[in-house]
Amino acid sequence: MVQLSKALAMESVRWAFRCGSWSPSCSEWLLAARCVQKEEKDRIDQFVFAKDAKSAMAGRLLIRKLIAEKMGIPWNEICLQRTAKGKPFLANEVSCSSQKQYTFNISHQGDYAVLAAEPLLQVGVDVMKTVQPGSSTIADFFRIMTRQFTDHEWKVIKSAGTEWTQLDMFYRHWALKECFIKAIGTGIGFNLQRAEFHVAPSHIHVGHMYRETKMCLDGEEEEGWAFEECMLDSHHHVAVALGKPDGPRQKLDDGLLNPTPSQFITLSFDDLVASAIPMTEEDHEYWVGFQSKQEAPGRQRTSSS
Repeated sequence: MVQLSKALAMESVRWAFRCGSWSPSCSEWLLAARCVQKEEKDRIDQFVFAKDAKSAMAGRLLIRKLIAEKMGIPWNEICLQRTAKGKPFLANEVSCSSQKQYTFNISHQGDYAVLAAEPLLQVGVDVMKTVQPGSSTIADFFRIMTRQFTDHEWKVIKSAGTEWTQLDMFYRHWALKECFIKAIGTGIGFNLQRAEFHVAPSHIHVGHMYRETKMCLDGEEEEGWAFEECMLDSHHHVAVALGKPDGPRQKLDDGLLNPTPSQFITLSFDDLVASAIPMTEEDHEYWVGFQSKQEAPGRQRTSSS
């Protein structure tokens, strides 16, 4: 009971970092590289495009900031590892009596990296940017993706209005599917049609967090999960899945949910590294390598105009 009361007193965490508009200086990039584990630093260096390297770096800094500031483990003592499916987790032993425990998940796509964390619940997060398909029409793109959604979901998507608003509704549904899969840790083997979303309200607005969307799992309404949705800006959907650790078919007690969903807080680079303790020496060649990367493979349109 004491541990439950302690967890209930802990706050939900919702952070976002706009890596798409981050043009790191030499000192920023080298500091960031010193504040992640060597294997993380090496993995980030392998990305061909600067956009992907920045997103991955921001994701690692978000995780370490959470653990250092909310769980009380010094930055330079944090040990992160990955599951067999690539999901990062904290490998340090955590004392149940003296340290706060969070489950967490990150996502990076489009111009943002995001993190969601909870003290008592399974959590998955996904961010999706609405972009015009690169090599096909929207209609052709939908045909390619037919099997990813149920008949009900396609009906909602295709009744959204213009082709662009249909595409926007498509990415909203996709973020919901992805955050659920990430929360349960199933990976690419999960049949996406098993999870059918009934989105509400039909339109969501920047600056508001919603928790009205419901999910049916294998044709039955699922009471074991809650879904939060918001728009970081006019093009970026974020969805957060919250479920009991016991898994599907376990009813989610409303008392485990914060009465008011937490808004995503957009952080600056200084915020990201506010608690950082560098772990390695400065490596100027790492900056040289980053500068040699092309920003992105090509620009995608982000509006219908």
